[in-house]
Amino acid sequence: MKYDVTVTGLGSMALEFLDPSMEMRFVILFNEDAPAELADLAILHTQGEMTEAPAPGDTMKIGEKTYKVTAVGDEAIHTLATLGHCTLAFTSDTTPYRPGCINLDGEVITAADVANGAVIQIF
Repeated sequence: MKYDVTVTGLGSMALEFLDPSMEMRFVILFNEDAPAELADLAILHTQGEMTEAPAPGDTMKIGEKTYKVTAVGDEAIHTLATLGHCTLAFTSDTTPYRPGCINLDGEVITAADVANGAVIQIF
């Protein structure tokens, strides 16, 4: 297991970036101690320890859904390790959408997938 955390909260606008009309659908992760202005936009989770950097070809599990990691931005590794922060972009593109993104190939998540107690893992 490279990374393992549990969802503890969902900001009021955390799922707004999943609208099908958007060019790129994504969610933002942050440790549960994120500042309030960022917490409103994020899926909040317990602090986790990164045992190994995520890489293309890895598997990410969010709740009951499983994804293939297709790209990891240069900044995503550092911010995930230190702040529990990254952007998860739901695309099979092999180039990160932004430096802080991890691209995931698979079905876009729903609120039920990230309910309190849901697990987010990378392996």
